[in-house]
Amino acid sequence: AYYIAYKMIDITMVGLEQSRSVWIISDYPEEIGDALTARLGRGITYLNGEGGYSGDVKKVIFCVITRLEEAKLKSIVEEIDSSAFLAIGHIHDVSGGRFKKKNIH
Repeated sequence: AYYIAYKMIDITMVGLEQSRSVWIISDYPEEIGDALTARLGRGITYLNGEGGYSGDVKKVIFCVITRLEEAKLKSIVEEIDSSAFLAIGHIHDVSGGRFKKKNIH
């Protein structure tokens, strides 16, 4: 009962449009990036990365999505590269691009 009350208060205060930061490391960064842009309508950023153990140079895909887009993003990545490394984190605040800053009075 406490958990349900907590989640309801959280949804009321924060809303359903919670944002997620996504980091994807794959051998197919362009294919995943193109699919995310076309199918989710989200912009992506490629970052240059290097494996700490292997020394391999990799493109890292960074993207910000809403909570409601998370399942679709996972499905897209799995479809293209089932062995991709995927890290998803909660973002407290985001603005710019398609993310509009909320006016709180």
